[in-house]
Amino acid sequence: MDSVRLSGLRARGRHGCLPAERELGQEFVVDVTLFLDTAPAAAGDDLTKTVDYGTLALQLVRTVEGEPVNLIETLADRLASVCLAYDLVDEVEVSVHKPAAPIPLPFGDVVVTIRRARG
Repeated sequence: MDSVRLSGLRARGRHGCLPAERELGQEFVVDVTLFLDTAPAAAGDDLTKTVDYGTLALQLVRTVEGEPVNLIETLADRLASVCLAYDLVDEVEVSVHKPAAPIPLPFGDVVVTIRRARG
C-alpha cells in the first residue's frame, strides 16, 4: 500500500476540558498519513486519481477550527473521518499534537495517534 503524508499542519482550536482552553484556544498540529494505491494517478499523471492534499489540508484545518471537543482523541477521530471520506483512502493514521497542553511541568509535546480503516 502506498502512502501520502501531510505533516505539521497548524490550526487554532478551542479543544480541551478546561474553561480557559475553550475560551482562549490554542494551536494544534496535525499529521496525517493516507494509505491508498497511487499507481493509477502516477500512470496517468492525473490528480483526480489521488487525493488533492491541498484540499484535504483545508478540510482538516476547518475541522480543527470547528466544533470544540474535550479530548484530542475525539478530534483525531473526526480528522480520520475527513480523510476516510475520500473513496481512494483505505486507511489513515492521524496524529494530533497539543504542544501547549495545560501541564504544569516542562514538556516537549503531547501527541495522540490513531489509525482507522475503511469499513
